[in-house]
Amino acid sequence: MVSNPSGVMAEIHCIINPASRDYRCGKKWPEIQELLVTAGFSVHPHMTERVGHGAQIAWDLRQQGVKELIVAVGGDGTSHEVASALRGSEIPMGIIPFGSGNDYAITHGIPRNDLESAVQILRDGKDRWCAAWRLEGYPAEATTGYPSPSSNQWDGPSEDEKRVVRWVFLESDAGITSAISRAKLKRAKWIKGQSKYTYLGVTTIPLWPRRMLELKFDDEEAFQCNLTMLAATTGETFGGGYKVSPGVNPSDENGTVIIAPKLSRLQMLKLMGPVKKGKHIGKWGIYSKTVNKIQIRPVNDDGKPVDEPIGVPTWVQADGEPCIMAPAVLEWKTKQILVRGAQSVPWD
Repeated sequence: MVSNPSGVMAEIHCIINPASRDYRCGKKWPEIQELLVTAGFSVHPHMTERVGHGAQIAWDLRQQGVKELIVAVGGDGTSHEVASALRGSEIPMGIIPFGSGNDYAITHGIPRNDLESAVQILRDGKDRWCAAWRLEGYPAEATTGYPSPSSNQWDGPSEDEKRVVRWVFLESDAGITSAISRAKLKRAKWIKGQSKYTYLGVTTIPLWPRRMLELKFDDEEAFQCNLTMLAATTGETFGGGYKVSPGVNPSDENGTVIIAPKLSRLQMLKLMGPVKKGKHIGKWGIYSKTVNKIQIRPVNDDGKPVDEPIGVPTWVQADGEPCIMAPAVLEWKTKQILVRGAQSVPWD
């Protein structure tokens, strides 16, 4: 049990997603709050009620002048919402991981299955400035339980009035992986944990329509690619520990993108094993590239890039939510969010 020998109570606000980890987070909250109080925190809890509510709560606290630690209690989606609203401020964000993946917590040295250690880090951890990807693109259609994204004050204005902005603190991707995530919004809701993604992958890949996209990196010449996967991350892992971007960390001065050009459907199915170990770079033509701006445009049947979505959409994810459609632009921005992590992390 983490104790508080000083007896001094530190004020914190906790934004809790009760639906995280198949609704177990809400049931576990009283125990988590007890651990926080024992550790010396005076806790102000705020329960989310819908998609996007965590960001609204965090933004309201920011507007009220709160300066104390604000803690995301839930999974990567909860961390994304809280970070989105705190971005650009000096309010530190803490994390109590209670989702299925918790990769943002992994990045910051916070254990996924040890609540007492996570609480200890909130009390004794180190605050670090972290980068994020700015994502601008067309809003995806609403689907079961997920509204079409709209502009938020905390995300800032878009450069194109038809597009919306989202900030990516963990991972953005396009291609087969984003199609699988889009499928989870409608299918396999009865399957829990990582087994859901395995099932969706096996059932989505055989029918997934390939697509040509135009990619442009920084000021280089644009090129067309029969794209299977594009991933831009701020840390090494995504998907519950899959080492998607070996060596990447939130303190990098430049961004990194992982590109998988046209893979066979068998290669797509076999990709999960190498990705889990970070052994996919250089395999089947997959490569990584240092880049600070990525422009993605669909290509029509005449082989010409277009500036609006066409045909079967190419979804672009923002921290696991396939809420944006290409055309889209990703831009690497350093020092966007102050995150409290372990005293020591591999990327210090």
